[in-house]
Amino acid sequence: LNITDTSGPMLPNKNGATFGVACAVLLLLIAFASSAQRKKKPEPCENVQSQGEMNICWGNEYKKADAELNQVYRKLVGMLDEEQKAQLKEAQLAWINYRDKNCEFVADMYKGGSLRPTVLATCLLDVTDNRTTELKAQIKDRDL
Repeated sequence: LNITDTSGPMLPNKNGATFGVACAVLLLLIAFASSAQRKKKPEPCENVQSQGEMNICWGNEYKKADAELNQVYRKLVGMLDEEQKAQLKEAQLAWINYRDKNCEFVADMYKGGSLRPTVLATCLLDVTDNRTTELKAQIKDRDL
């Protein structure tokens, strides 16, 4: 075997195999360290003691998400001309109508129960977080 001829398949030598294993181990360590840094976000209401506290906690989480949405919305509005502002306002009003009706529908599965406020708040939170992500993407696209 001519080791200077790279036109054909090369057989790994002892050092090449060791190097390959070392690279694989290094990549696994990097991947593990990276995933450890991206630990799951702590559950905001995991330490509450009662359903009433749960309802309050998730309601407060929704209020925070709504405040962030309003901040992002205002930033986007500041980037638009008058016609685009009118379009966004119309879309946002339609989205609010959808959000409220959809989450009422979802929560009404528990109508009359103590769980309903939590279900409503978590639905509002999820839908609002998704809308915030959409508006942030609009901002990013316009910043290019």
